[in-house]
Amino acid sequence: MQISQLIIMEKRKKKVYVIINPVSGTSSKQNLPHKIAEMLDARKFDVHIIITGYAGHGSEIASQAIEDKADYVIAVGGDGTVNEVARTLVGSEIALGIIPLGSGNGLARDLNISIDVKKALKIITEENIISIDYGKVNGRIFFCTCGMGFDAEVAAKVSGKKNRGSFMYLKNMLETFFKQEPQNYEITCPEGTIKDKAFVVTCANASQYGYNAHIAPHADIQDGKMNIAILKPLSILDVPQTSLQLFAKKIDENNKMIELLTNEVTIKREKPGAMHIDGDPVEMGEEIHVKIIPKGLKVLVPSKLPKKNPLDPQEVLYRIMDAFS
Repeated sequence: MQISQLIIMEKRKKKVYVIINPVSGTSSKQNLPHKIAEMLDARKFDVHIIITGYAGHGSEIASQAIEDKADYVIAVGGDGTVNEVARTLVGSEIALGIIPLGSGNGLARDLNISIDVKKALKIITEENIISIDYGKVNGRIFFCTCGMGFDAEVAAKVSGKKNRGSFMYLKNMLETFFKQEPQNYEITCPEGTIKDKAFVVTCANASQYGYNAHIAPHADIQDGKMNIAILKPLSILDVPQTSLQLFAKKIDENNKMIELLTNEVTIKREKPGAMHIDGDPVEMGEEIHVKIIPKGLKVLVPSKLPKKNPLDPQEVLYRIMDAFS
């Protein structure tokens, strides 16, 4: 037997934990373990498939994977499942894999991970790992966005509802639009302070909420910064164009949008109330502190990623000047 063959035989298998949330999304997961076993070559991967049974179980399994010195932990489910597992893995050497089976799939979409199960599994077999940033808002971890205003009110309104889909979100968005009163905000970062009334204030580590709704098209999840999107109050006549721009990655062209680029911010608002953290509604006070932690999570992504088009800081300054002129 040749030496090269001996080396291959002695090479350690990669230990993989697969965490499946059986109640996420609407598609059946009955055949998932078979598909996973079929795609992840048993000669290369030592696969442990675990199905969650209760809230917080995903975090417990991910903690066990850390103790077990796993190489990869694969989260199978929607944004809630992915975030729960990812929050547990931050700061560890384990890479997160994602098989997105939710509705929004915000982090997966931003990382160009396919919503097709076989294609998502193929990405895992490529073993291409990058490190991404994450954020903390008043000590709580997020990966895509957190914010207040209209989007937070919608998140609070749809929380707990089953069968979340585009139509349900649209219905609740329209109802919220006519009820919500924009607040005054004081937004302070190392680059300066803005005081203004806003319809939405979003701190974006990634470019989108999910559903391919890009609130900060230039945001780069690897640049150590966040893009703060401040959308001034809208009239009903502004809604069609703004909605189209949101899904066409052109909301930055809206004349009521101000965008800041920073790594830390303190936001003061008129009163406590709802905000969202990666789409999940929470109640917080008048003062909110957000900070980006660079390169804190390892993730398995496609071997070929499209190039980002970051927002130039000088261009940000010009846009702010234009907005207040």
